[in-house]
This record gives sequence, structure tokens and C-alpha cells, in this order.
Amino acid sequence: MTQPLTGRRVLVVEDESLVAMLLETILEDMECVPIGPASNVDEGQKLARDTENLDAALLDVNVAGRQVFPVAEALKERGVPFVFSTGYGEGGLPDEWRGQPTIQKPFTEVAIRDALMKAMGVTQA
Repeated sequence: MTQPLTGRRVLVVEDESLVAMLLETILEDMECVPIGPASNVDEGQKLARDTENLDAALLDVNVAGRQVFPVAEALKERGVPFVFSTGYGEGGLPDEWRGQPTIQKPFTEVAIRDALMKAMGVTQA
């Protein structure tokens, strides 16, 4: 049975290497294609602007001491859906980013799948 996210190209912006590796494994288990991970905002912006055929992104809110919102803006301009990940949940986001799909650390594979599906408007088959 094909999973609903099979083949989706998902950018990962995460500065903690163990968390980034976990996200890559989770995405691969969902048959997604992980892009990155970008470990800082500048690298994330470059990948967000220059990577062709991005389907979605997972963005750690605090990346190497900087907030990830410039990457979110680049994705928003391209119409690429994204999910924030943060230890503070949606309440830790500035007002202009509230309502964006957000997962709270520590997260589960189910939380990541559900948030990506919500962001991309994909329904479970």
C-alpha cells in the first residue's frame, strides 16, 4: 500500500544533528525524500529558494541561535507549505505565524505525518 506522502520532497531545517537524523529517518519511513538538513538559517534560505520541486518543509523555530522565519518567508513566497517544530508549541510563535501547522518537541512520527498532511492538504487514503 502506498503511503499518502510517498515521493514528497521535504526540506529539513534543524541544527541539532540527532534530531535532524531522526527527522530524516521518519521521513524515509514515510517514503518521503528528505532535502537537507540545513543546520543554519542561511543554508535553509538557500535550499528554500533554490531547490526545485519542494513539496513541504519542517522548520525548527530556533536554528543555531537564529529564528527560522526568513526561511518560512522564502517558502511562503514560493507557495511551499511548511510545519514549524518547537519546544514551546504554537504559543511560542509570533502572532503573524500562529495558525501555521506546528509540532511540539519532543515529537512523534504520527505528529510529523499528521502535520505534514495538514500543511499539504493531503488526506489519508
